[in-house]
Amino acid sequence: MNWRKNSGLSDGSNMKVDLVGGYYDAGDNIKFGFPMAFTTTMLSWSVLEFGGMMKSELGNAKTAIRWATDYLLKATKQPDTIYVQVGDANKDHACWERPEDMDTQRTVLKIDKNNPGTDVAAETAAALASASLVFRKSDPIYSKILLRRAIRVFAFADKYRGSYSDGLKNYVCPFYCSYSGFQDELLWGAAWLQKATRSPMYLSYIQSKGQSLGADESDNTFSWDNKHVGARILLSKAFLLQKVQSLHDYKGHADSFICSLVPGAPFSQTQYTPGGLLFKMPDSNLQYVTSTTFLLVTYAKYLTKSHKVVNCGGMIVTPRHLRTIAKKQVDYILGDNPLKMSFMVGYGPRYPQRIHHRGASMPSVSTHPAKIDCGAGFAFMHSETPNPNVLVGAIVGGPDLHDQYTDERSDYSQAEPATYTNAPFVGTLAYFAHSFGQI
Repeated sequence: MNWRKNSGLSDGSNMKVDLVGGYYDAGDNIKFGFPMAFTTTMLSWSVLEFGGMMKSELGNAKTAIRWATDYLLKATKQPDTIYVQVGDANKDHACWERPEDMDTQRTVLKIDKNNPGTDVAAETAAALASASLVFRKSDPIYSKILLRRAIRVFAFADKYRGSYSDGLKNYVCPFYCSYSGFQDELLWGAAWLQKATRSPMYLSYIQSKGQSLGADESDNTFSWDNKHVGARILLSKAFLLQKVQSLHDYKGHADSFICSLVPGAPFSQTQYTPGGLLFKMPDSNLQYVTSTTFLLVTYAKYLTKSHKVVNCGGMIVTPRHLRTIAKKQVDYILGDNPLKMSFMVGYGPRYPQRIHHRGASMPSVSTHPAKIDCGAGFAFMHSETPNPNVLVGAIVGGPDLHDQYTDERSDYSQAEPATYTNAPFVGTLAYFAHSFGQI
């Protein structure tokens, strides 16, 4: 990535904290802690399930995780306080500028006892706990630091309950408003802590509170906002493979999610485009495709190892069937679709040229060192010319319900890439790249 240079090197300084590092979530220059934590959890889960298939890329995956966890450790350094955002999205969106030129206000937002944020806190705990498992063998000292912090952060999330978008509404909504409430994050966070600590405390928490936290709700969308389905799949593993009998119900909960996805199954309730793409929402639909596809290959793995299948109202669905559905989605994203276009930038002969991304759409500081200020950048935003810098590997928001894609920079719902769209895809691609076609 030679067209990117340092940016945000004084982040946090106006609050006398060090918040340098971490990820901008998408095509803008804001650090939103909620989607960043989910991205981290999904990258970690990708490594935990499929790291053995990542070969020479495993080190890169761990480096990407550590870049996030180093930041999350800084953001959670003070007890009962989490810094959850750097930058003011409304002011940032009024400019179109490279991160290296940023001169918009780097407002720092936090949650604490008086302004709780259970959703973002519990997701941060999930990120730290899942990453602690990634580093358990390769860096045991770092792993312990992550786990200790995860335990503390989860306790804070559970004790001081409330949604972060209540107190910080003007800053986080509508961008990363917590629409699904915080119950899903508590279940998800507890599931990751149970996995990382093997402590009976978290198991009894899940057993006693699972129902009230929505374990059996029929919300079948897995994303940065709603983790219920992910928690069901994760907890079903403990039942299927570790024989934790008390989590028996999670196999049923996971099965009902799977049945909702299978085309032609009695309980199928998922929309597909004419070209076969799973379609959840018009805004950045591919984020739901990559997250769902990850769950399909992961659950197929658990079913295979435990010699189980899914029964959808009399229709038997095998692990192979789940992998076939997943592969069709992956192939669609990579170019096997009506437009014969890859939705991963830089991959294949035809891919999006005008993605909604500040740095990619403007000349690099290495070719144009002079500052391009806030308003001047919009000339690049509205230009019809392809982006000068190729953000290789980024997956865009994707096509509409009719398989159409406009490739217009201003259409952020289709043309904007995001970290949380890529993160789950890492595990899925590792699986398909090295499973030698065994679906």
